[in-house]
Amino acid sequence: MVIETIIKWFVPFVCGAGISALVAHFKKKSALEDGVQCLLRAEIIKAHDKYLEKGYCPVAMKEALSKEYTAYHNLGGNDVATNLYEELMKLPKEI
Repeated sequence: MVIETIIKWFVPFVCGAGISALVAHFKKKSALEDGVQCLLRAEIIKAHDKYLEKGYCPVAMKEALSKEYTAYHNLGGNDVATNLYEELMKLPKEI
């Protein structure tokens, strides 16, 4: 009888705590992904402004931007930054 009572109360308690921990984990994970996506987007915008003004984009920067954009896109980003990235990739490598 005592064991049944313990199981009756303990199992739901443990399950509830586990679910709460999972929810908190996924909220934090989502916030981190959103933050990284925002930072990558900002870097793409910054590079676009800088290199469009210069009229060229060096090969090393294009390679770095390609990795940034891939990460950005894999995190769900696909808006204005896509157009900016494509414009950057069309710029000559040097003047």
